[in-house]
Amino acid sequence: MHKLPYFEKAGYAMGDAAANLVWRGALAYLAVFYTDTFGLTASAAAMLFLVVRLSDGVTDIIMGMIGDRTHTKWGKFRPWILWSTPFLALFMVLCFTTPNFSDSNKLIYAYVTYIGLTLAYTVNNVPYSALMGVMTPSDTERTSLSSFRFAGAFAGGLLVMGFLPDLVAYFGEGNDSVGYQQTMYLFAALLIVLMLITFASTKERIIPKVDQSSNLKTELGDLFKNLPFIILPLLSTTLFFYYRDFYSGLFFFIVMIAMWLIVKKLIKNTTNCVKASTLSGTQRDMVDLLTNKPWLILLGMGFLTMMFNGIKYGVIAYYFKYHVGDELMAGTYFIALLIVSILGALATGYLSRELGKRKLFILSLTLSGILTAGFYWIPQGDVTSIFILGCGAEFFAAMMPTLFFSMLGDSADYSEWKNGRRATGLIYSAGTFVQKTGGGFAGALVLVVLASYGYDGMDINTINGALAGMQLLMSWIPAAFAFAGALLIMFYPLTCATNQQIGNELIARRATLINAPILASK
Repeated sequence: MHKLPYFEKAGYAMGDAAANLVWRGALAYLAVFYTDTFGLTASAAAMLFLVVRLSDGVTDIIMGMIGDRTHTKWGKFRPWILWSTPFLALFMVLCFTTPNFSDSNKLIYAYVTYIGLTLAYTVNNVPYSALMGVMTPSDTERTSLSSFRFAGAFAGGLLVMGFLPDLVAYFGEGNDSVGYQQTMYLFAALLIVLMLITFASTKERIIPKVDQSSNLKTELGDLFKNLPFIILPLLSTTLFFYYRDFYSGLFFFIVMIAMWLIVKKLIKNTTNCVKASTLSGTQRDMVDLLTNKPWLILLGMGFLTMMFNGIKYGVIAYYFKYHVGDELMAGTYFIALLIVSILGALATGYLSRELGKRKLFILSLTLSGILTAGFYWIPQGDVTSIFILGCGAEFFAAMMPTLFFSMLGDSADYSEWKNGRRATGLIYSAGTFVQKTGGGFAGALVLVVLASYGYDGMDINTINGALAGMQLLMSWIPAAFAFAGALLIMFYPLTCATNQQIGNELIARRATLINAPILASK
């Protein structure tokens, strides 16, 4: 078994520490920034979150394809981490800047900067996530690497989520607009340093066979021809989620039935040798994914776990500001959660070896869901119970992304073993996309629920009426997604023994491919 050195695992973790200065900063504070400082209404901010996720549906897949087809002396994925870092830092600052514009121009500014942030994050984080899949051929080492990664992620989250309220108060001196901007300058500088460490300390070791039958230009052209099949399901889901009426529901139903019929026909064509030869590279990649049962289940798991975690994190700032009555205590609560998260992430490697990844996933979802549901019965102002239940739930919740990204690597191995083709970037880009989609929908759901209770961040008279909604968003609403995830992961087919068998066979195949040219030359 190939062992990664600890310095390389730690260096890789620095990348997600940096990414989470953006990801968790946006997840925890962007909604409350938009409604209480920037000046957007809750419904306008909810639509913003949903619309931006539509663009992610395209850019994540494109970035996965580009990463798979990149060839440099630094590898496929590492260069993109280096090239994208300055843009990620720039848009991080711009997103939390409040310009002196009219309300309509402010809304346009919010769309432009938030789309810019998500695009920069995609160009950075899709290759970063895929990098895990080519650093080592060992599934157990990937689990260990994933544990390091999310320990780093939670450490970065601890910095931004734990200290942002105090830093905003310190730099702003009563002016939150100035405080947010100055704080983001500090975090942007730290992001650049951490990303450079990741680039310098990691190495790509798995070199998949290059497909010479097509080029990137052809593949992207084919992708754009098939854009409706990506955009329409996302659009129908977004409209139904936001409007929740008969017409949006009917549109959603028609689109999903049409997509099912098209996918069924595409898969059927792959069993016909003549028709299969006419499929483009993009279509072959999509068929590989759609017939990859472990990946399909993980796709659903990524969405459900992100909804679970995203709703909890998205409402915390509101909950402490209005339900507890101490806005700055949210920072202390985030610090407690993220310290526990680091412990949970580091424990995942050991526990997954003892229990198996699937059993541990079921256990973590069930226990975290039960503890989260307990928030519904916490009396207003009972801070001790909030911290006990929150930290208990977070210990198990921290295992979810660690397991998710480790298991994506297993699904990439499964695809290569089954189909003889490995699209690591595409598999991981779909994973990061569904997590970002879950995060976007989670943030939007928080705002939709608050808006349904009449919340207006610029009108203090609407606060009392929205407290019941905040309580539901801290308890039963996220818990429902955890329980749904526990049910879905029961159908995941890859066991420890299966992963070991697949890994050994792939190592033997790659060795044969490497040795074949040598034997031919003799």
